[in-house]
Amino acid sequence: MIKMPRGELAIQTLAMPSDTNPQGDIFGGWLVSQMDLAAGILAKTYSKGRAATVAIDSMSFLLPVHVGDVVSCYVELERVGHTSMVIHVEVWKKVLATGEHVHVTEGTLTFVAIDDQGKPRQVKAST
Repeated sequence: MIKMPRGELAIQTLAMPSDTNPQGDIFGGWLVSQMDLAAGILAKTYSKGRAATVAIDSMSFLLPVHVGDVVSCYVELERVGHTSMVIHVEVWKKVLATGEHVHVTEGTLTFVAIDDQGKPRQVKAST
């Protein structure tokens, strides 16, 4: 069975040499930052305003990402609370040399909608 990405494409970028460890693998922290950006786009769009990451509830690294891989982050809103949103993020890579599309990591992030003073506010869901 072929697995497909879960959710909608939020961002796509190219893994560059400046993002690697000495072995040539992309840093896990770089991938986490891409996931945070992707989830932040959904959180901001859904809540119609500012939103801040408050937790990374789970994280699983499955395969390494290498320089030249195209990295795609897919997001899906899992739950909405009064002020919070739980967002699942999957990261897939496309190996340009082979065209192979592979699931490399996933995680669940929690965001809180905030006002201009940085205080939690009610989520204003998009319609």
